[in-house]
Amino acid sequence: MLYLIKLSPEITIKSRVVRRRFTRQLRKNLFRVLKEFDQKIEVLGKWDSIEIKTFVSDDSRKSRLLDRLKSTPGVGQICLVQKHKLPSMDHMLELTRNAYSGSLKEKSFAVRCKRTGDHSFSSVDIERFVGHGLLQSCSPKGVNLKNPDVTVGLEVRDDDFYIVKTKFKGLGGFPLGCQDSTLSLISGGFDSSVSTYLSIKRGLQTHYCFFSLGGSSHELAVKEIALFLWMKFHSSHRVKFVSVPFERVVEEILKNVEDSQMGVVLKRMMIRAGDLIAKKLGLNALVTGESIAQVSSQTLANLSVIDDVSNSLILRPLCTSDKQEIINIAREIGTEDFSKDIPEYCAVISKNPTTKAKRVRIEREEAQIKEKVLKEAVEKAKFQIISELHNDLSLKKADVEIVRNVKKGSIVIDIRHPNEQEVNPLALNCKSAIINIPFYSLSSKFERLAKNQNYLLYCDKGMMSRLHAANLIEQGFSNVSVLDLKAAE
Repeated sequence: MLYLIKLSPEITIKSRVVRRRFTRQLRKNLFRVLKEFDQKIEVLGKWDSIEIKTFVSDDSRKSRLLDRLKSTPGVGQICLVQKHKLPSMDHMLELTRNAYSGSLKEKSFAVRCKRTGDHSFSSVDIERFVGHGLLQSCSPKGVNLKNPDVTVGLEVRDDDFYIVKTKFKGLGGFPLGCQDSTLSLISGGFDSSVSTYLSIKRGLQTHYCFFSLGGSSHELAVKEIALFLWMKFHSSHRVKFVSVPFERVVEEILKNVEDSQMGVVLKRMMIRAGDLIAKKLGLNALVTGESIAQVSSQTLANLSVIDDVSNSLILRPLCTSDKQEIINIAREIGTEDFSKDIPEYCAVISKNPTTKAKRVRIEREEAQIKEKVLKEAVEKAKFQIISELHNDLSLKKADVEIVRNVKKGSIVIDIRHPNEQEVNPLALNCKSAIINIPFYSLSSKFERLAKNQNYLLYCDKGMMSRLHAANLIEQGFSNVSVLDLKAAE
């Protein structure tokens, strides 16, 4: 199979030198994430496009590879193509007829051709010649240039001729590695998850910083979201997940700060801590999920006071977005089900929050807080490579049994996202029962399952299944293990 990757439109308007640099980076990123599916994969690039040749024959692997292409920043469009050496006009028609004859019968069509290079003919010449030939030989309904049932896609690039079979929309944005790195302050809710995604899409290598306020279950949920975002959108680059124990800081605020000022003070403390973490990682910018006037701490007056404490640039991708727009994006990228059950711990600090914080008042309230508390929280922060999160949790919480083969009587629980379950259904070479319980519902539904039954959790890479198995064991369930089919292979 051969894919022709078109660059994001924003890249195509750059100068030739910049496009060449962006293309080179995108080619490296694609090779890193696609070699998981095909060790023999070939990723070849020119200054304005990339060719990917894969030898994968398995349908499920093809689907997962395509999904990865769609989720890679910098990719504008993915075209499944046939490639030939530049033929004569007659041979172009013959090749196109062979590719499209079965799909044109009784349907309207239009021929679209793009041409790059020095040739004796134009794109319009090809469209007219091939279109006329298809009209005469393929029994279509006719030609419709405005709204055809079938669009016949052709491309001529120097000495190569491409027949486009199918087109898929890419993620867009810029390739990771072309921009600087940043630190996202992630709480797991809709806003912070979507803002993190938007910064990744923009080509920013995004690290994660979590302020622990809601106990281990909250931290586990946030780690799941971070893992999901990383695996789906930017696994081409190594990033860190930083967990900052913020309970003492919150305790100090609750004890010493007047009720109406708590929200702003907490946000200032988080920005201070994020600033220090960013400095340790050598980063110059923070990303937050704040949207103007969505909650009391996000009025212009309050944001201005909050920003005062930061030495880093603060990026707010959702600044002018409304909640429904944010939820729609979360649904589109797959984080909605993660986020909808996570409480907004930060939003419940104040009962009567101020919307017009005064800098002098806030500083006076902050003076009541012990300085060492914030310093100690940052010093105790845990820095982890994001790909190793599951190992850390498994070792810390519980020993999780890894099963290579399904034993008779065991029930397999597929905990993947419903979209993944639909695209790539789990098939086993045994008669064991398979039930689908997405990871985000597992905690509430597992306790309702039969206690005398043994359950095997399954996901593609084994990360999520290990996380949840460890959490269930910690809660007292001993009838759960992890099914690792890759190890069995």
